Amino acid sequence: MRVFITGGTGLVGSAVVAELLGHGHTVLALARSDASARAAEKAGAESLRGGLADVDVLRAGAARTDGVIHVAFGKDYSSPEAVAASIAEEAAAQQVIGSALEGSDRPFVIAAGTPVVPGRVVTEADPGSTDGPGGDRVRASTAVLELATRGVRSSAIRLPRTVHNRGNGGFAGVLTQIARQSGVVGYPGDGTQRWPAVHVLDAAVLFRLALEQAPAGTAWHAVADEGDQVRDIAAVIGRRLDLPVRQMPTESFGPIMGPSFATDQPATSAHTRQALGWVPKHPSLLDDLENIEP
Repeated sequence: MRVFITGGTGLVGSAVVAELLGHGHTVLALARSDASARAAEKAGAESLRGGLADVDVLRAGAARTDGVIHVAFGKDYSSPEAVAASIAEEAAAQQVIGSALEGSDRPFVIAAGTPVVPGRVVTEADPGSTDGPGGDRVRASTAVLELATRGVRSSAIRLPRTVHNRGNGGFAGVLTQIARQSGVVGYPGDGTQRWPAVHVLDAAVLFRLALEQAPAGTAWHAVADEGDQVRDIAAVIGRRLDLPVRQMPTESFGPIMGPSFATDQPATSAHTRQALGWVPKHPSLLDDLENIEP
């Protein structure tokens, strides 16, 4: 299958590209810069210059391929306005790609986030919440799944907040970055809140499986670790960096990250594993954090 991918040179996207190429697919990667184009081509993909706002480029990418995987998203979490802008850009791009795929029965796989249900572990059957700053992204993801009624084999891979590789990535990676800058490994709340996690190489396998076999209009959980307590995550980071570990006010992590950091959000992938045959094989988050360089 020839696959068009957005975000193909990021942490998740580069792993997905490698997974696709390793299983006989070919890849056309959206590249917003010369550096990204070189990285995509070095990995074995063909590059297509443009960004998420380039409507004609997105249409061309979808038209030239047998399916689409979308993982690109802005990295500016400094303010609600910055996040809202990234969500709006992504939603518009997804709409363009979805329209180009209508009536073709081709797959369209997008990255989304695991939902949160207070007091229990979330499952694939739980809808995402449309409340709060991320509500518009949930609505956009739902719109993609609804393309199933218009001849698109759409599916969503719900990623946990920590997608990791050798100690980098996701919430845990952000805690590590903050710790290196501040000299303290901080965590919000009492530290008993749980974060699900997945190794990026395991997540990449699930994107491929969804591309190849997921039924239209379905959501899947790329969750290997159902939920590690934040204080346990912080303890490993502190030991690896030889830094003190302590509780910090939620607001010290910023208006976007803070509330999310403090939320208990365990998730299961039992249905995903059973239905798609997905078997995570790479290190758990706590084991992977042992790779953090002092």
